[in-house]
This record gives sequence, C-alpha cells and structure tokens, in this order.
Amino acid sequence: MARKRKTDGRTPHRTRRLGTLIAIAIAIAVCGIAAGGTAAYRTLSDDRPAERPVTMDEASRLGLSRLNLYQASPVAVTLTAAEGGGMVVRVKGVVDYRTHRAVGTYRVTGPTGSSGVSGTAGRLDHGLIVWDAGGLGLAPAPKGGSGPPWRQAEHIPRSDWSSRSYTADPLDAGLRLLIGLGADRPDNPLLLAQSGARWLERDRIDGRDYDRFAGPRARGTTPGAGPEGGRSPLTYWVDGDGDLRRVTMRMPGLGTPTTVEFSGRDRGAKLPATPWGTG
Repeated sequence: MARKRKTDGRTPHRTRRLGTLIAIAIAIAVCGIAAGGTAAYRTLSDDRPAERPVTMDEASRLGLSRLNLYQASPVAVTLTAAEGGGMVVRVKGVVDYRTHRAVGTYRVTGPTGSSGVSGTAGRLDHGLIVWDAGGLGLAPAPKGGSGPPWRQAEHIPRSDWSSRSYTADPLDAGLRLLIGLGADRPDNPLLLAQSGARWLERDRIDGRDYDRFAGPRARGTTPGAGPEGGRSPLTYWVDGDGDLRRVTMRMPGLGTPTTVEFSGRDRGAKLPATPWGTG
C-alpha cells in the first residue's frame, strides 16, 4: 500500500499496544510456521485428549497448509479482533496469496448501548479495507454500493483511500498474520516437527473434523517456561487434507484472541488495482 496518511477519521479506534510476544508470533507465521494433525489420542484416566508433540505425518500436512492456501487463492476470509473496552472489529473479504493482496469490508461495533439505543450493540464505524504485506488502507463504502467488497472497491478513487503502515494493535496484527499464511511451496516438515508444535484436540466445524494444534515455539524459547508453558500464542485447525480452517492468536491483556476463519475459494473474486496505485 502507499504510505500516504489521511486523517479523515475513518481509522478504527485503537486501544492497546502489543508486546514482544505478538511480534514473535507474527514472525513465525510469516516465515511459514503453521500446524496440522491427525487423530485425537485420549488418556486412560479420563476422556480428555492428551496433548502431545506432532507426528511427522502431521508435520507434513502442517507444511502443506500454506501451499494449499496459495493454490486455492483467492480465498474467502473472516477476521475478528477485539480492540479492548468491548470494541470488536470484523473484516470479511478475500485474500489472494499469489499477489499477497486482500480486500474486504470492516465493521466496528461497541458494547451494549454504545449506539445510543439501550440494549443494542452499537455500530461505530464501517467501510472498505484493503491490505498487503506492508500496510492497510481504509475507505468509506460507496453510497448505494452492493455486491462483494472487491467489486465495491473498484469504484473508489485512489484519493479516497486512507493508507498507513501496520501498528501492533490487534486488528493490524491479525491482518499482517493473515496475509502471510499462504506460500508457493510447503514448509520443511522435519523442521516444523522439531519446533515444538503440539497436537491439542480434535474439533468438528461445519460437519468436518479438524485437529487443533498449538503452533511451534519461537526460536530460543524454553519448553515449560514463560506464559502458558512457553506455548505459541498461535493455534491452528487443520483437516486431514492439510487445509487450514481457522487460526487464532492470543494477545497479552486481551481475553479474546484474534480469530481468522477460512471458508474456501472465491472463484469469482478479482482484486482491484486502484488502491495500490496501479489502475
């Protein structure tokens, strides 16, 4: 994105700066650390899954998940980030991992009653959003606009986009993580298996089974030390084919993690050129 900054008041409200842990987590994801898995193992003493290291088969599908995202591009995504104080930002759109560009709509909502109507959740802001590896841009939705966000964005002049570099706030951290999850080649399964990724549990989402994994530890992290035993703040849901369904990222000071949901290929999507100054 262009680094021009325009203070038109449309940037969603920011609350907290994130710590070093999240910077490390994003670096892991952008460098290709994801996780996958197989069947759930259960203990003899109870009926809860027994957390364990990933197997080599799981590590192979772990590395394959990034390539699968790349090959499925453009993919439909939904990102939900808690900004603190009861405020939530939701982004729905598409990501093209071949160009590392994305476009969507964003909506900011506040706690009950913030809209001025008792007992309702307040919609504080909404519009269009584009992002890439370097930053993001916001624009008001066109009046009377309808259809998918990539089509609406085609009608926004370049001068109407307010662009900036990423900060460490929850929304920005989630967008930056999301844009780096796909790659044009799989990751090395041996390296992934040696990096501390762990199988956690098996979940069922929309009628399909997914294995839930804690991502690999940051380099230099001691197992069992630090917050949550040194476990990665990133968690992944991967199916038996190595397809990534969900990623969550825990953030210091916020009880609700940032969540990314993938809902498959959007065959009709075509990202606009204008926001990047190429159209």
